[in-house]
Amino acid sequence: MSHLDTELKRLKSECIEMFDLVASQLRKAQLAMVDFDKELAHEVNFNEKRVNALELKIDKDCENIFALFNPVAIDLRFVLAVLKINSNLERVGDIADGIARYVIEAQAPFSAELMEITRLNEMFDQAISMMNDTQLAFQNENAKLARGVFQKDELLDQINGAANAAIEVVIRRNVDGITPALHIVSAIRKLERTGDQTKNVAEEIIFYLEAKVLKHLEK
Repeated sequence: MSHLDTELKRLKSECIEMFDLVASQLRKAQLAMVDFDKELAHEVNFNEKRVNALELKIDKDCENIFALFNPVAIDLRFVLAVLKINSNLERVGDIADGIARYVIEAQAPFSAELMEITRLNEMFDQAISMMNDTQLAFQNENAKLARGVFQKDELLDQINGAANAAIEVVIRRNVDGITPALHIVSAIRKLERTGDQTKNVAEEIIFYLEAKVLKHLEK
């Protein structure tokens, strides 16, 4: 194995570590919101520093590979893809941190009825499932699995699109619940953006494996 191959293998391991960390942040943000677990929300907030530090480490390692080895062909596509995947995963980490902050700021548990009406848990589950699929696609170099992520995102768009009407119905019955309702709808908006970031990751995986650029193409 060449020195370049060793560095690429290490870079892939670091990226998988980033996948694991960000997916864990999302799962903990979900549990914190559903169980109103402020301690877990603070843990997500604290671990955001780990996400940021790992992002910087991966970026630096990519730059070093460019400078020292001048990769070409599929090796070049891999490093370029990791750079963008790393950035998208860091943004998902920001989203998980933002949701956890809603729990920290809240004065009382979120309404179970409101979470059910807005399908918040379903949205969390789908976002996490998309993250898991992209990680497996990256690990196993599976472009077909990466493409499946685009279809899964449709559910996130559907739930996000129906959220306002669902929230309005509840608020009309209980005007005192406006603030927690707004936190829930904001969490939904963030999870919809998680889907967008995950689709970006899937596009980079396909670019790396097949040298196809999907960005800006019509659906």
